[in-house]
Amino acid sequence: MALNKVETSEIIKKFGKDAKDTGSPEVQIALLTGRIKALTEHLKSNQQDAGARRSLLILVGKRRSLLDYLRRSDADRYAALIEKLGLRK
Repeated sequence: MALNKVETSEIIKKFGKDAKDTGSPEVQIALLTGRIKALTEHLKSNQQDAGARRSLLILVGKRRSLLDYLRRSDADRYAALIEKLGLRK
């Protein structure tokens, strides 16, 4: 359910300013989105996995908080990120 090193490095290259930029909100949100997608797929076949469901809800809450921060600080970056990731808001 966790992302492997290759997937993580690809996300960092795509959304970060450079290869070592892991702290920017865009990268953090993109990494959380990848983990959320993986957990969602896991829960489709393992519906009784309460621990995974709880983890999913925690990740969604963290991503929402980061998205709210990004929207408050820089609306243009927020809109671009939503577009790239294909999120609803």
